[in-house]
Amino acid sequence: MKTSFIAASIIALGFSASVGFAQSKEPIQPITPASQINLGMVELGKKLYFDPRLSKSGFISCNSCHNLSMGGTDNIPTSIGDKWQQGPINAPTVLNSSLNVAQFWDGRAADLKAQAGGPIANPGEMAFTHTLALGVLESIPAYVREFKQVFGKDKITIEEVTLAIAEFEKTLVTPNSRFDQWLLGKKDAITADEQAGYKLFKETGCVACHNGPAVGGASFQKMGVVAAYKANSPAEGRSAVTGKDADRLNFKVPTLRNVEMTYPYFHDGAANTLTEAVDVMGRLQLGKKYSKDENAKIVAFLKSLTGDQPNFALPILPPSSDKTPRPTPFSK
Repeated sequence: MKTSFIAASIIALGFSASVGFAQSKEPIQPITPASQINLGMVELGKKLYFDPRLSKSGFISCNSCHNLSMGGTDNIPTSIGDKWQQGPINAPTVLNSSLNVAQFWDGRAADLKAQAGGPIANPGEMAFTHTLALGVLESIPAYVREFKQVFGKDKITIEEVTLAIAEFEKTLVTPNSRFDQWLLGKKDAITADEQAGYKLFKETGCVACHNGPAVGGASFQKMGVVAAYKANSPAEGRSAVTGKDADRLNFKVPTLRNVEMTYPYFHDGAANTLTEAVDVMGRLQLGKKYSKDENAKIVAFLKSLTGDQPNFALPILPPSSDKTPRPTPFSK
């Protein structure tokens, strides 16, 4: 009995090692579930993420542009801000954003916490101020109690607000895609066409930028390497942060996880379909004109990257008090 157990253990360890070795040879690694999470902070951050009272209009929340029912984005070329302003850039997905080297297309926020405070005070987005947003939260007794319970402080500051939102966003990872199952040893998890698409994805150079667990998000690259890209957006990319002309039109490489859900594509939302996006990227970034069959196989592979979507009960937001400032959605 003991000998059989030892033998079985050796076989299991050997299989685990072989899977690990196979994974290590691939430029893409599986997504892992979130770990080391403060659950109290997550629950508070979840409420704040869905609460439109953090905007001037009382109508726009984080979820308005990064809709968790739509792949963590809003599926329009550029987002709609306060008073129906047209945003300057396509909303990147919030899913797996904790794996990014930095936040926003131009990387101006170092991490999720730094990112979380930006839209609240951006006049083209939620159009509030941090001071006014804190005033709203402090006027809601249930929020005051929950912040004290989570952070142990009587006063709410923007530090705690952004920490809580960031902690919730860390949970928004999408493991268990069919492609990840294939990486982990389930060889029938993806089809022959999807495997052929992955082979093309590697051999033609896509993995130079789209690699790692997020299949992107780890570097900044110029949009239009082989041929110039004519953008439908005034966004200048990384140069807006560094001030260097050499960084103009350098954008953070987007994750390709769940990419079938995050259309339209590119920083200006100009590509409506994956077929179009693959064609443009092949020609402009790689100098490669994919055939119809090659394109279809790469698209098939990309669709295998869709993982388990966040699944939780919508938070019940605490009611406003008589002292809570009322939203002004129609003010001029």
